[in-house]
Amino acid sequence: MGKKYSLITGASSGIGKSTAELFASKGKNLILIARGTEALEEVREEIKTKYPNLDIVIRDYDLTDIAGLNDLYDSFNGYDIETWINNAGFGILELVKDHSIDRVLNMIRLNVEALTVLSIRYVQDYANVDGTQLINISSGAGYILAPMATAYAGTKFYVSAFTEGLDLELKATGAKMRAKVLAPASTKTNFANVATNRTDVTYGEDSQYFKKFNTSEDVAGFLYDLYQSDKFLGLVDHETFTLALEDGKFDNLY
Repeated sequence: MGKKYSLITGASSGIGKSTAELFASKGKNLILIARGTEALEEVREEIKTKYPNLDIVIRDYDLTDIAGLNDLYDSFNGYDIETWINNAGFGILELVKDHSIDRVLNMIRLNVEALTVLSIRYVQDYANVDGTQLINISSGAGYILAPMATAYAGTKFYVSAFTEGLDLELKATGAKMRAKVLAPASTKTNFANVATNRTDVTYGEDSQYFKKFNTSEDVAGFLYDLYQSDKFLGLVDHETFTLALEDGKFDNLY
């Protein structure tokens, strides 16, 4: 049998990198996508040092380049991808009236459009392949209104609803693939710096916003728990920062 791969977007840092490291520890060959060849090469080298027998493929690509996504996807035609994890995304933490339109549209391209295109392509090719999973990273803000993160929460509501509806379709049509959502709470990554256009956001008791949080390693572990389960949703409680595995949140029109 040929090699199987787990593909992770946004894999050069944060949750994506920690997920790559954890999946590698479970013997998974990897395809890692992110912006910046140097950072990806560092991740690959770190993983190969520990797990030299794994195949680690890297691809430097800006997922906001929507026009090139089909070509990006097609470039993986020679690989057997058993798990596709759409992790790449960013947020904006400020009042809607203060938003830069260009920045918001860029966020929508990454969080919504790129995820949708890649999800559809993967489902079209792998829906009837045993053991395949599509895991889309949403947020706790994809299930509750979040003033000061209104537009970001809107993108994550989309991810949550799109993926839950997709999983219902897969089940209804007898497909072998599962679609799932992981919805983290506050996580210690570079997310907050990007979201606030700052470089000095802190975590811990002295933090203005993030007194409690998970690490990226915690969240990677949650993702793997979801991956191993038969549940649709992995939702991290924003007060206890513990994981609950659930069947879904939204009412079904039919």
